[in-house]
Amino acid sequence: MQKACLVIGSLGLLLLAGCSSGSSMRASTGGIGFSTPAAAATSSVSAGLVSQANVQLSRSELASALAAEQRALETAQAGQPIEWQGESGRGGTVIAAQPYRVGSQDCRPYSHVVRAGGPAQSVRGTACRNPDGSWTLLN
Repeated sequence: MQKACLVIGSLGLLLLAGCSSGSSMRASTGGIGFSTPAAAATSSVSAGLVSQANVQLSRSELASALAAEQRALETAQAGQPIEWQGESGRGGTVIAAQPYRVGSQDCRPYSHVVRAGGPAQSVRGTACRNPDGSWTLLN
């Protein structure tokens, strides 16, 4: 059964969640997963810091994880946990630190703890805002 596509808007950016139910993908692509509608139309789904946790997530779980990363980077106070919950008890917490400026670019370190059965996976990174408002994960 097809689920309706979920479009999450935040400050003019859109994140397109997967449209098929029951599908699963490994979060393994690079870049932060805040796609524009044109980029979301491609077959791959970009992933943010959650991709480094090397866990198996469904498309809807990946969309929830990426939305939590975006909320943490865009609007959360430093140290404020942003929770997301997926299927079968999988979920996570994103915590962004104080933003800082490098030249004309705003950057923000953050961590993402993913609970997907077994030990929690914790990953850390820094993302910087691009001129178009999207975020790029630095690695």
